[in-house]
Amino acid sequence: MKLLSQAKIGDTVIVSRIHGEGSVKRRIMDMGITKGVEVFIRKVAPLGDPMEVNVRGYELSIRKADAEKIEIQ
Repeated sequence: MKLLSQAKIGDTVIVSRIHGEGSVKRRIMDMGITKGVEVFIRKVAPLGDPMEVNVRGYELSIRKADAEKIEIQ
């Protein structure tokens, strides 16, 4: 199992599952990160939090804590 927080800059990954419950999972899905979507890792802040990704044609900054709930292929 690999998580989005472990992906390197320049990687393009596919979301396979979102862990979490209730409002946390819903917030991640509302940002456009759903099962099967392609995510490109653009930048990661020097301390690793947040990360900037391209998803569904727009740029999104996501906290490391949220990225650790997203399982990728």
